[in-house]
Amino acid sequence: MTASESAAPVRRPFEVDNRLVLSIALPMMLAYLTTPLLGIVDTAVIGRLGDAALLGGLAAGAIIFDLVFATFNFLRTGTTGLVAQAFGREESAEEQAVFWRALIVALGAGAVLAVAAPLVVWAGARFMAAEPVTDAMATYVAIRLLSAPFALSNYAILGYVLGRGESGFGLGLQLLLNLVNMTLSVVLGLWMGWGVAGVAWATVVAEAVAACIGLTLLILRFRRLPPLAPGALRNVAALKTMFALNRDIMIRSFVLLGAFALFARQGAQLGTLTLAANAVLMNFFLLSGYFLDGFATAAEQLAGRAVGARYRPAFMRAVQLTAFWGFAVSGLVSVLFLLTGDALVALMTTEPQVRAMAGDYLPWAALTAVTGVLAFQMDGVFMGSTWSRDLRNMMLLSFALFIAAMMTLPAQFGNAGLWMSLHLFLIGRGISLLAIMPVRARATFRD
Repeated sequence: MTASESAAPVRRPFEVDNRLVLSIALPMMLAYLTTPLLGIVDTAVIGRLGDAALLGGLAAGAIIFDLVFATFNFLRTGTTGLVAQAFGREESAEEQAVFWRALIVALGAGAVLAVAAPLVVWAGARFMAAEPVTDAMATYVAIRLLSAPFALSNYAILGYVLGRGESGFGLGLQLLLNLVNMTLSVVLGLWMGWGVAGVAWATVVAEAVAACIGLTLLILRFRRLPPLAPGALRNVAALKTMFALNRDIMIRSFVLLGAFALFARQGAQLGTLTLAANAVLMNFFLLSGYFLDGFATAAEQLAGRAVGARYRPAFMRAVQLTAFWGFAVSGLVSVLFLLTGDALVALMTTEPQVRAMAGDYLPWAALTAVTGVLAFQMDGVFMGSTWSRDLRNMMLLSFALFIAAMMTLPAQFGNAGLWMSLHLFLIGRGISLLAIMPVRARATFRD
């Protein structure tokens, strides 16, 4: 054992306060907020056509698309955690190497997904088993998958900048992507009459624009830094860490989107009207989730930085402050949805029956902000700390609870039972991660 190997890990103290948490969380809250707003705009564009089958097809297509792409969400979350830890260790060369490794994986996986589009469409149609919406779903998924290389590259780019705590940069990229997407959705989908195909093409163009601009800015930055050491991208130990982390996060993300897909599928089995109403209401869940993801991002960056810096006080302070702000915002969001939800539903669809059913189940959707806040915050803590095995295992445990609820509650309570199952799933995720966090923190900071 060398002297450097036997030496105690270097601690690099830093202060975590409300200002630091909010400086990361608020820009990303605004950035993430544009993503569900995009969903609302897309739903409104198709909803204005007055066809529940088209609206259901868009919802089913989005579920299938997200199920595929969220499998690769590790390119954002895993990159953020690894970059944040390198940032905490003050290893700028490793920060850059993490990004390039992630980008290589993104481009390769994206190319495979684009080529495999027909297979994904076929599998999605069989999974959803909702014949009235199959054609619209197939059109949407086939076109959107062409954006795969760009979309996954954007995951890697965003992961890098968030790992460094550069929320302003992340905000700019997300605003660019989503504003271009929303504008083109209206122009192509509504004004030019392309419908579902127009909404899908809008996403392809927006992802390409954001990826090209983001990558250009990072290359210009890296040119001002010392070049990477030869073989840095082939570092065996770093690659093993990345792939182990990515494997666990991929499983976790796949199971998470699987739960949402099962939710949509069960709604489809209750009828096209229920599927369409739940599609509208899921935008409230997504909207609340992206509000809370700002604080999850702060937890991710600060927890990862604290682990890299080997400084437990910063870790614990980050957990406390992101939890406080997360719960405060979740309460406000739920109240806001309860007060304004009917107007938002009316904006998203003109179909009277869909509006009526969505209004009946609005409180269930509004309260997802409160029941989901702990899950979002703990996800951020565990992602940043790269405790990926626990994320995977607790997700599987919560999914088992969700399946048990889905097998019993909808049969007794119908669509309300579906929403009960979703709430139990969210609560289970948060509590299970919180229960094991102290054990992992003691093990990580014991040196």
